[in-house]
Formats: sequence, structure tokens, C-alpha cells
Amino acid sequence: MAKLLKGKPVADALTAKLSERVRGLAEEGVVPCLAIVRVGERDDDLSYERGALKRAEAVGVNVRQFVLPADCAQDELMSVIDEVNSDASIHGCLMFRPLPKSLDEAAACAALDPAKDVDCITAGSLYGVFANRPTGFPPCTAAACMELLAHYGYDLTGARVTVVGRSLVIGKPVSMMLQAANATVTMCHTRTRDLAAECAKAEILVVAAGHIGTVGADATSEGQVVVDVGINWDAEAGKLVGDVAFDEVEPKVSAITPVPGGVGSVTTAVLMKHVVEAAERTVSI
Repeated sequence: MAKLLKGKPVADALTAKLSERVRGLAEEGVVPCLAIVRVGERDDDLSYERGALKRAEAVGVNVRQFVLPADCAQDELMSVIDEVNSDASIHGCLMFRPLPKSLDEAAACAALDPAKDVDCITAGSLYGVFANRPTGFPPCTAAACMELLAHYGYDLTGARVTVVGRSLVIGKPVSMMLQAANATVTMCHTRTRDLAAECAKAEILVVAAGHIGTVGADATSEGQVVVDVGINWDAEAGKLVGDVAFDEVEPKVSAITPVPGGVGSVTTAVLMKHVVEAAERTVSI
């Protein structure tokens, strides 16, 4: 039976450390503040927002919510982003995406100050991830993968890691972050030839393809550590599942993240970490 790499212990440990850092900021007269910009009432956005609010309260981070109707005009959204940028009391901004198709999402992302971009939606933050520079912040989910591996004591130096997925949200940035931690990384995707064989070579397998059942038992090997980033609704089973066929893979590998309850459970804690760090950067300027 594989070890379950649950996210809750990771998030709880991170929350405790962040609370200490928030108390340190309070001594400097600074209270970390997150702006949440939401357009419309998407169920997944609302669910994440509730989790973020709960985590912010636990850490001691203030939250300001900017909610616009789904049919808002582009200039209304840009005005909110300008307000976030110009308000020195706001240290980080989470803007839910995708935006309604009537809006220019690229323009909205580009308008945000990279210093307040705590979920890597700007080119400046992406540069920071790819160049391994402290510019902006990496995507929260990619960073959550790294936090989880570190919490459970996996040494990435020289480790053979295969990442399945090439999005700018998870696949590409987590590959860069793994390399920065001295892992030897192979990037794959759903069109990789003989994907199963490539995956089976890895010591650590990170799966972020966005498709149910991308990785089965034939793509894994004995002793492997599997980080399943996928979150999919399986209508036939009537439940949330990952990209990995858990029931097939779990008996074979040494450790695996559950879905739900794995990487996703860490993301709001990482979001708060980025807000606290953004606030700390203003103190050190």
C-alpha cells in the first residue's frame, strides 16, 4: 500500500509558519492584504474564494474583494486593477480566470503590477519562474507541488522527475522550479510518443495533463512517487478524480497524492505565503 501524501498536514504546517511571519510584520506596522478580483459567479471561483478567505483568516491576512458582474465592461475591470496597483495597503492580487469571453484577459493580466501578482498571471512573474529570479511569484498550484515534496522530505537533487503537462499554469513552471531545485526533469504531454514508458522511468512523476486516466499502472514503476495535480469530475463515478488512475496505480507505487485532498489542499496556503512574502518585500525596500 502506497503512502498517501495528504495536503492538509502540509497546509497546516505552512499556516503555522506564516502566522509567525505575520506577527513579525505587525511589529513593523504592516498587515498583509490580498485583493481578490472576481468577475461573475462561477462555482469553481466561489469555492476557491471560500477556501482562500478561510485560510487568510487562519494566517492573519486581510482580504479585500472586488466583485464585478459577468457582463461588466473592460474599462470597469481595468479600473479595479488600477485601484489594486495604486493602493499601497494591498500587497497581492488574485484575479480569477478565465474571464468572460467578452473581456480582454491578456490586457487585464498585463495591467497588474508584477510585484502584486501572487499567482503568476503576468509576464514579469513568468520571467521570475523561468529565470529563477525573485520577480513576482510562481503559480500557486505549481508551488504547492514543491511545498508538498519538501514537507514529505523528498530530496530533489539529482532526482529523475517526469512532468506530464505543458501549460503555463502548472506543467512548464513546475518543471522550471524542479530544475531550480537540481532535479533532472523530463517534460512530457498527452502527445508524447510512448508516454507510459517515459513516465515509468521517473523516480518522481508529476501529472498535470488535465485528463482523466492519463496515467495508469503501465506508466508507473515500483518505488515511484506520484504527484497527481489533476482535478476532474468523473460523471460516471459521480466524484472528483485526478489525472492518475488511482486504484490501478496506488498498489504499485511507494507514495501518491490523493484527489481530492492532495495538492489542491495546499494551494490556498501557498497563496497566503505569497501575500505575506509580498508584504515582507515592501518592508525590506
